[in-house]
Amino acid sequence: MAQSKDSKKREDGFDLVVENRKARHDFSIEEAVEAGMALTGTEVKSLRAHRANLRDSYVRIKNGEAFLQGVHIGAYAPAGQFSHKETRDRKLLMHRREINRLWGRVRERGYSIVPLKIYFKDGHAKVEVGLAKGKHAYDKREAIARKAMRREIERELKGRNR
Repeated sequence: MAQSKDSKKREDGFDLVVENRKARHDFSIEEAVEAGMALTGTEVKSLRAHRANLRDSYVRIKNGEAFLQGVHIGAYAPAGQFSHKETRDRKLLMHRREINRLWGRVRERGYSIVPLKIYFKDGHAKVEVGLAKGKHAYDKREAIARKAMRREIERELKGRNR
């Protein structure tokens, strides 16, 4: 099967749509859970075209159900006036005990549930949500310093191997 080089689909049926890299910077992710999403047809077509943004999105639990809020999925132009609302709340498809476990942790101070990435797995749209605890400014600076140090070490090792 020939694919263009900009396609992100892998052999195992995993096709990354969008990743929330800012969440890993702003939060320390303690646990990640995969969930399905209840979507309309035009939303799926927009996701296949990689037209989504996870910035400032989060998961809210209401009446024992989890909802993805603040996710922007761009309009599907060929649908015209019948396209979806771009920033509507989307229900997450999770088992009740997973929702209850996450809700128990969120009630603790400082925890949030944030979406980490949206992808297709075997043709189904999935979202990976993470149980996150907010980082302080000094934690962020420390992580940036570690990353820069790791990059410098790799650069030095690469130079020695020549």
